[in-house]
Amino acid sequence: MDFAGSDMSQRPPLTGRVTSAKIVIAGGFGVGKTTLVGSVSEITPLTTEAIMTSAGVGVDDTRQVPGKTTTTVAMDFGRISIDRDLILYLFGTPGQTRFWFMWDELVRGAIGAVVLVDTRRLADCFAAIDFFEHRRLPYLVAINCFDGMQYHDPQDVRDALAISSDIPVVSCDARNRESTKHVLISLVEYVLSMRRSRAVAPA
Repeated sequence: MDFAGSDMSQRPPLTGRVTSAKIVIAGGFGVGKTTLVGSVSEITPLTTEAIMTSAGVGVDDTRQVPGKTTTTVAMDFGRISIDRDLILYLFGTPGQTRFWFMWDELVRGAIGAVVLVDTRRLADCFAAIDFFEHRRLPYLVAINCFDGMQYHDPQDVRDALAISSDIPVVSCDARNRESTKHVLISLVEYVLSMRRSRAVAPA
């Protein structure tokens, strides 16, 4: 398998057998989850975007995303073939707290998750991190650089989130296919690394 310089190039071939995996894309309201799925999906993504109405006034904080007029009310779905024998199915979660009852179903069967963060509203991702840690689902943190600029060092973000040193923190542009693809590959590498560590751990 060739992952363009990724450490996953060391992974043994799967002898022609296609492997599929489910990944969840989570984060706060308006952080760019729908954009990420749409930018990297090789199929037309399935979205459940609805027009924001007056019902969301005082509930959805749009101060940092004043141009946002729609919101995900169920999920986003996309697919990407990382290589000939690895297909990732992407499920984007709704960001508002009133839709969190759907998260348990969305994460069922997932191998891991991407927590997309906006450093202007870092606290918005705390609930997603708590959710995945409580369920012991591997995740990484992806800093969405909205204007192409990274204003905070990944280590500073790690410290602010108070997460373990082994959890990857990466930067990305959710609008850019290669950038988001790198995030997904990083997550798969992390999941594989965790599984190898568990396999060799003494009983």
